[in-house]
Order: sequence, then structure tokens, then C-alpha cells
Amino acid sequence: CFPAVELDPHYVRALLRRAELYEKTEKLDEALEDYKAVLEKDPSVHQAREACMVSLSLSKAKKPHVHHLQICKLKDLGNLVLRPFGLSTENFQVKQDSSTGSYSINFVQNPNNNR
Repeated sequence: CFPAVELDPHYVRALLRRAELYEKTEKLDEALEDYKAVLEKDPSVHQAREACMVSLSLSKAKKPHVHHLQICKLKDLGNLVLRPFGLSTENFQVKQDSSTGSYSINFVQNPNNNR
């Protein structure tokens, strides 16, 4: 996809561009790897150093946020599948048994009436 990097893996500018592209397409692990590679080749590149520091602080702070986003995406997918049947993920209640850690799923006909 990036012939310049394939031809010359030490080409810092191409690595930076690829890292930016990875960031924009939410391939954050790949972006971080490219930024680290840039820093190994040229530690004075401020953009790469800053991106690595931001990535490190975000990875510590965003784990709950990422989990929430993943759940929202799964709900969206579930709603896409259930919509043709007149259902949504709101029709299903998930409860965890505190003693065993297992989950049970219950169907609710009219979820808005139970609130």
C-alpha cells in the first residue's frame, strides 16, 4: 500500500504519512508502530514523539471508553439484524448472576412499558 516504505524502510517522511493515514482510519496500533519506527530512526521528530506520548496516555485512560464504544457498535449491529423483525436490542434484558458470573437473557415484548 505504501511503496515508498517498502522500497526504503528508513524513509521517515513516508513512515510519518503512513502513520497519519493509519490514525485517520482508526488503525491506531499500526500508527503507533510507525511512529515508534520514526523515533528509532530520528528521535528529533516532534510529531512522532508527541503521538507516542498521547497514545500512551490515551491507552491508559480510554479502556472503559473503548469498551463502551464496542458495546454500542455491537448494539447497532444487533439492531440492524433485528429491525426487519420489528425488534431491537432493547427487547432483550441481560442479567449477570453474581454468584456464578454467568449471564441470562430475557425477552421483553414492550421494553418501553417497563421503565
